Amino acid sequence: MTISLTRRAALGALAAGLATPALAQARKLTFLTSWFAQAEHGGFYQALATGLYKTAGLDVTVKMGGPQVNGMQLLAAGEVDLIMGYDIQVLKGIENGLPVTTVGTSFQFDLQGIMTHEQVNGLADLKGKRILIASSSHATFWPWLKKRFGFTDAQAGVYTFNLQPFLADKELALQGYLSSEPFEAAAAGAKPKFFLLADDGYPPYGSTMVTRTPLVDKDPGVVKAFVEASLEGWKSYFARPEAANLLIKRDNPKMTDDRIAFAIAKLGEVKALNRGDAATHGIGVITEARWKQTYDFLVEGGLLKPTVEWQKAFTTRFIRDIRVMMP
Repeated sequence: MTISLTRRAALGALAAGLATPALAQARKLTFLTSWFAQAEHGGFYQALATGLYKTAGLDVTVKMGGPQVNGMQLLAAGEVDLIMGYDIQVLKGIENGLPVTTVGTSFQFDLQGIMTHEQVNGLADLKGKRILIASSSHATFWPWLKKRFGFTDAQAGVYTFNLQPFLADKELALQGYLSSEPFEAAAAGAKPKFFLLADDGYPPYGSTMVTRTPLVDKDPGVVKAFVEASLEGWKSYFARPEAANLLIKRDNPKMTDDRIAFAIAKLGEVKALNRGDAATHGIGVITEARWKQTYDFLVEGGLLKPTVEWQKAFTTRFIRDIRVMMP
């Protein structure tokens, strides 16, 4: 990993109260991920492992999420300082009066998609076909799929995160994550295809950085330091991921080297960090136009009240001045 002395100095200067770094105390922050440690969290672990957070004047604890962890609830209660979030989750939080906002993103799109067998050529081919989805998906991407492709609720089966029905039925499709279900299906001998929802226009970002509005107002330097160090971590992770991978496997012993390698390859293949706006404005960028698209489809689908002040769900004040470019 290489990072210029100038950028290291800039990162350090961003943290509040660091006019005299030798005397200052690092600001403690707790960042909660959305799931068990994995390559999809690599940039944050890399920033921790390589000292980027420390250089920025931050003492960051990266804490794993999981199926029983309500990140938004913990954030709102002040139990953690930032979480790995999701646009729809944050917009619903705003609807419920929570003082939360998105300050940057990891991925330029959601890594969610539909896994099919090899005879399928696109999502449009699935009209009338059985698709297994999680119950929570009825409040996220399923209404979008119904409008986009004419799918019906009669097609939707229940996905219990067990691949056996998919392996046994060549006509079945199911929801999945780019770097998860395809890996497992291939390991079981299948030849799956995977279609990212984002490739057909699904607008949310993926693995965003979300914090409380009071922290943004009170300590903007700390927030910006975290965002920039995290993005430098992502850039570094794709150059030399070994340091972060050690921490990922420490936190999640079930995470294997081959699964990590598969995930890194997939993230790079689809340009998860640097596609679209990020190709010119730098990784981590978020835009008002994209947030408006997400707001619009949620309102149209009856998933969000039209009176929600959707602009409160994000701020571009930090990311617009950070231009971390992937090679």
